[in-house]
Amino acid sequence: MQSPGGQRHRNSEVVLPATVDQRAHVRGDRNRINSELHFVTEQLSAGVEPDDVLEPANEFKPERHHDAERGMTKAAGRPQRHWKVKDWKRRTNQRLARIRAQRLITEQS
Repeated sequence: MQSPGGQRHRNSEVVLPATVDQRAHVRGDRNRINSELHFVTEQLSAGVEPDDVLEPANEFKPERHHDAERGMTKAAGRPQRHWKVKDWKRRTNQRLARIRAQRLITEQS
């Protein structure tokens, strides 16, 4: 199931959470993460051995907003393209044509 944010422009009937609520949720996550890290650093600075400190586990990680398995299967079906090159296919064909022309010139001379 997709989050309501993914359907933002597709369906006008979807009620999105208020921006204030989203910011409060993100702020709460950030505060929780920072307090966990602060607690770990306090323990280390107090002289506790690093092996004895209990690191925060999965609860420490922020909530994922997408399904990783679905993303992997979706990405596997797409051909990989370089993100920065515009008209990559045209430029590839031009480059190949230039290489062929250079080979012909070197073979003829």
